[in-house]
Amino acid sequence: MSALAPPPLRNDPAQYDDLAAEWWRPGGAYAALRWLASARARLLPPPPHTDALLVDVACGGGLMAPHTRGYRHLGIDLSMASLQQARAHGLACVQGDATTLPLADEVADVVVAGEIFEHLSPQDLPAAVAEIVRVLRPGGLVLCDTINATWWARFTVITVGERLRGIAPKGCHDHRLFVPPQRLQEAFAHHGIPLAFQGLRFSWRDFFAFLASRSRQVRMLPTRSLAGVYQGYGRKAAM
Repeated sequence: MSALAPPPLRNDPAQYDDLAAEWWRPGGAYAALRWLASARARLLPPPPHTDALLVDVACGGGLMAPHTRGYRHLGIDLSMASLQQARAHGLACVQGDATTLPLADEVADVVVAGEIFEHLSPQDLPAAVAEIVRVLRPGGLVLCDTINATWWARFTVITVGERLRGIAPKGCHDHRLFVPPQRLQEAFAHHGIPLAFQGLRFSWRDFFAFLASRSRQVRMLPTRSLAGVYQGYGRKAAM
């Protein structure tokens, strides 16, 4: 009798290399991340000037690419296999860590940090925030989304979500790393950026259609509740 395979390690970065082919596959393992990228893009303003730079921290396979017209879009990620997918969809890319971004000070007009903070240790999260602020120009905008540290988030993202193809790969998250909005707000406030928040939820009509066909794009709708996935946005003070 063959031994049972061990369960996947939670929050293991290696899975992003293993699942790199899933980034753009309709109905694939990362379908929900495409929905979140679309929701993130609703907060993205027009480029403030020609040659404006958008830095996409933990860009993965480059899911923001369809939404950044007019910006120079630079993706940064640890996973080389994911960066290959991002390059294939038009991003300029560089391998790097969110806690030590390989960029000069104050070069970015916008920094996007989508679904990364809930994968960082409590020690690395403040370091990543400090790096985002460092590379952001005065007056620049930060856009982020992450997962709240609530029982509801754990239930929907892990207990249910990791059992449904397209929501979250099994073992992708460790609920102990989920981020309360207050912690994120305090981390950015320490560097002079006040963050505002709004929650996100599925369009249930779209979601059930997706479960039926695996081909439906699901709208993520704004909500006042921050109990699950939520967005943060704020500007660095102008000089």
